[in-house]
Amino acid sequence: MSVTVKAIPATKKAISEYVKFGIDLYDGNEQFVPPMIFDEVHTLLPEKNPAFDYCRSQCFMAYRDGKPAGRITAIVNDQINAKCNKREARFGFVDFIDDDEVVDALFKAAEDWARSQGMTEIIGPMGFSDMDREGMLVEGFDEMGTMATIYNYAYYPKQVERLGYTKDTDWVEYRIKVPEKVPEKMSRIAEIVQKKFELRVLKYTSGKKIKNDYGKALFELINEAYADLYGYSTLTERQIDYYIDMYLSIIRLEYVSVVVDKNDQLVGVGITIPSLAKALQQSKGKLFPFGWWRILRAMKGKNDVVDLLLIAVKPEYQSKGVNSLFFNDLIDIYNKNGVKYAESNLELESNSSVQSQWEYFEKRQHRRRRAFRKQL
Repeated sequence: MSVTVKAIPATKKAISEYVKFGIDLYDGNEQFVPPMIFDEVHTLLPEKNPAFDYCRSQCFMAYRDGKPAGRITAIVNDQINAKCNKREARFGFVDFIDDDEVVDALFKAAEDWARSQGMTEIIGPMGFSDMDREGMLVEGFDEMGTMATIYNYAYYPKQVERLGYTKDTDWVEYRIKVPEKVPEKMSRIAEIVQKKFELRVLKYTSGKKIKNDYGKALFELINEAYADLYGYSTLTERQIDYYIDMYLSIIRLEYVSVVVDKNDQLVGVGITIPSLAKALQQSKGKLFPFGWWRILRAMKGKNDVVDLLLIAVKPEYQSKGVNSLFFNDLIDIYNKNGVKYAESNLELESNSSVQSQWEYFEKRQHRRRRAFRKQL
């Protein structure tokens, strides 16, 4: 029984098959949430993804006796290497059967490619930028994933560690029970912060208007707020335009809180969306023929789970209670719409200031994921 590895050309047909393998491997798994296929294909195509302005990559697939058995993408992000003065490759979009030979051959191909690009170490799973899914699940294999996170089998981290990869950082995730009303202490903090800094919360009913008013400023704020976080790669103007068109036209606007100062300058933003996990499972990541309808129903109809996609606050306002304004605004809206739980998605385990905001809520830490590193 032979194992071969092939470099996958960056064509729509080849990349579509590559993405399909990462979904088919989990057929019948109740916890796996597939990505939107078109979105993942576009992420991996240079002509579609503006991150290729500063990234290089190569996709590989492993075959056992001619049948697909694994996939991996090796990435070099020149922007973050220049920022951190490193020669670091990334691996991502990785899936494989539990077969030592397959895993050995697959990672060897990625590592050899990274060396050929002049890299001296490799980390992952990471994407091209922080807007891609990242981190290998190491705890919580019996928990359903989310649209924004990776699900993988329990043998993945064991295989990666067998190859000599070690922990670089962890992220934790929480499932938070939505209270029946805003916690009194949080409400008081919100009132004090709002008066002290002359802030107010804006609500929008028009996607076009929020894009025109704060679309670019929103992603510039994300760049500013996340600049020092692990592995963060600054979004370029082309990426900002790309994500404005991708996200701001589909979000449920009542679940978005925009905080501005007295001069209408953006101070913070909280973007949450109804969970698309079950809709994506039912459609297997496909929009057609019925996937779009399931996603629309999950987004616009009754849905008792929300995903906290991101919260970003200008650095000079961080740790000053501004986050309380988001929850003071959103909790009543969640209750009105029958939302019972919120998924925090990824938080760096070392980011105590982010995790402290959950002290007012009933919650459980139910997943943990890891970035691994190896010297080449």
